[in-house]
Amino acid sequence: MKQMESPPLSLLSLLSLLSLLSVLLAILLHFPLPSTAIPFTCNTSKTPTCQSLIGYIPTNKTTYSSLKFLFTIKSIRTLFSANNLSPSTRSSTSIPAGSTVRIPISCSCSAGSGYSSGRPIYVVKAGDGLDSIARNIFGGFVTYQEIAKANNISDPNLIEAGKRLLIPMPCSCDPVDGDSVVHYAHFVAAGSTVSSIAESFGVSQNVLLRINGIKDPKDLQAGQVLDVPLRACSSSISNSSLDHNLRIPNSSYALTAKNCVLCSCSSTTWQLECRPTQGIGNNSCPAAKCGSLFIGNSSVSACGTSTCSYAGYNAGSIFTSLNNHSTCNGTNGSGPGPGSPEKNGCSSRLRVGWMIQTPVMLLFVVLVFFGLLCNEIS
Repeated sequence: MKQMESPPLSLLSLLSLLSLLSVLLAILLHFPLPSTAIPFTCNTSKTPTCQSLIGYIPTNKTTYSSLKFLFTIKSIRTLFSANNLSPSTRSSTSIPAGSTVRIPISCSCSAGSGYSSGRPIYVVKAGDGLDSIARNIFGGFVTYQEIAKANNISDPNLIEAGKRLLIPMPCSCDPVDGDSVVHYAHFVAAGSTVSSIAESFGVSQNVLLRINGIKDPKDLQAGQVLDVPLRACSSSISNSSLDHNLRIPNSSYALTAKNCVLCSCSSTTWQLECRPTQGIGNNSCPAAKCGSLFIGNSSVSACGTSTCSYAGYNAGSIFTSLNNHSTCNGTNGSGPGPGSPEKNGCSSRLRVGWMIQTPVMLLFVVLVFFGLLCNEIS
């Protein structure tokens, strides 16, 4: 018996099939997929707020101005300083796709986790879904669940165009092993290992595993967001200063004291090095000096060196401290500096030395005189 051939697919049936496939595809693209981002541990009570960093990787070519807008950064100079760029860099400077840009994040600790404080704010566009916002726009540093929770959204699939969303980026303010650090959110690329990441950022592999709750280095996954603690420079900033929480890692700087002072981190001494800026966009900076010595400068004397260091600021003043390094008596200290009898070990030694040497010299002269006299008598 001759087998009957199947009738050709009608145009109407084909259109129906294509329509069904498009609906299924739209559902798959809009349906939230699991993400590997997890909140960072943040339990500190001494410093509940701080500055953290995000290693953002744009998928398309962009500019610093666009990133300032996307992450709701108040001053573009903050973005420049985090990436060690000159304050005079043009905001329209191009950023290639796939490059890493350090995004400064104001961090706040709450209930054992750290999230960005009040920023960034994203305005929903037509066709946006929470998962696409988390993955495609903010680089996978946040999950759709976290966005929904931060904005009290009960159904992630029902968001309206024009709605303003708080994007809770991961961060932390916790010290690590008693040291102040700057927490950096790092997106793990394919092929990365814990050892290679630890080496590239100059951190201990064991510390990296511990603070991220990873028991086995083999458990590291591509797309995971790691908390990398970057070593921060120590400073002389007073606890009463408005910027007492200032933490700066290597390869970056910060404009502080209302843009009147620029501070950077020395990778050799790991001390904060600050200098006056003469006021970037501000011509009314208060004096930043120790007497006649500007901050960041040193004076050299026979007794050692004295350096004027930045110690913070308040509404109308810049604080300084004079740090003395003495080579006369082997001690270091802070005080009035060269010329002061209380701190100048060099001048004290000269006085003591003269007091000891004078009687000896007089005795020597007397003995010589009596020797000559005896020779004349004999």
